[in-house]
Amino acid sequence: MKYITTVNSHEYAIEILDEAHLSLDGVVYELDFERVGNQPVYSLVLGGQSFEAHVYTDDTDEEQWQVLLRGDMYRAVVEDEREHRLRSQLEGVPAERGEFHLKAPMPGLVIAIPVGEGQPVEKGDVLLILESMKMQNELKAPRAGKVSRVRVAPGERVEQKQTLLSVI
Repeated sequence: MKYITTVNSHEYAIEILDEAHLSLDGVVYELDFERVGNQPVYSLVLGGQSFEAHVYTDDTDEEQWQVLLRGDMYRAVVEDEREHRLRSQLEGVPAERGEFHLKAPMPGLVIAIPVGEGQPVEKGDVLLILESMKMQNELKAPRAGKVSRVRVAPGERVEQKQTLLSVI
C-alpha cells in the first residue's frame, strides 16, 4: 500500500512492503512498530534505531495527527495515493471569478450528478459522484457559483482530466 504523508508541510512517499519493511521516498527500511499498552504511545524500531512516539488525533482537524517524538511536536496528514490525487486535483487553485472546470481526477464511471445547469452551488456542495476502482468519490465545488454547463451524464465512462462540468 502506498501513502503520501505530509509532515509540517513536507511530503513523503511511503510504501508498506510487508510487516517488517517499508520504503520511505524510495529507500527501504526494516521496521518494528508496536502500540504500548492502552495509551497512544508507540514503539518504533526503524533502521536499527529505537524511537518512542506519542500519537494523537488533532482535535481541530480529524484528518490530522499530532506526533510527539523526541520532544518535538509534528503535525502529519496521511493519505493513500487515491485520496492524495483527488485532493490535489480538487484543490487546484480555482479562480474566485470566471469559469471553473471540474475535471475527472481519474478514469471512472459517472454515478450521479446531483446538480443541474443554472443551479447555484456553495463551496463543498457535491457536484458529481464518480466511481473508480470500485469506490465512489464525491467531487465537490471548490467555491460558490452557478453550474453553467454539465458535459457528462450518469452512466457515462470518463477519462482522467476530462471536463465533467463547469461552474461560473
